[in-house]
Amino acid sequence: QVQLVESGGGSVQPGGSLRLSCAAPGISLGGYAIGWFRQAPGKEREGLACITADSDIYYADSMKGRFTMSSDHVKGTVTLQMNDLKPEDTAVYYCAADRNYADYCFIVTYYYWGQGTQVTVSS
Repeated sequence: QVQLVESGGGSVQPGGSLRLSCAAPGISLGGYAIGWFRQAPGKEREGLACITADSDIYYADSMKGRFTMSSDHVKGTVTLQMNDLKPEDTAVYYCAADRNYADYCFIVTYYYWGQGTQVTVSS
């Protein structure tokens, strides 16, 4: 079965950076779409970035320039580098996966989800 484990969250001051990792042991990343999402209290879950099974990466417009997604098929991990963090970035961040070959990963309904990692941005 597929399991996803996020790590790298924590507390940071505005303008700081964090690098989140999502470990996906037991799967071949080349066969899955992978997405990064976040959800703040009282708000809808928000898609941030995703990568297709063909390794095409897409970003939500609001994330461009601050967040960067990457993958390492050898290690079986995907990452989200977050720079210039703002208080409104405070949320639980999740990675998700789906065995899906869609060309555009934001249309994917993800089946497998990690438990999330908390990111808190405050002064």
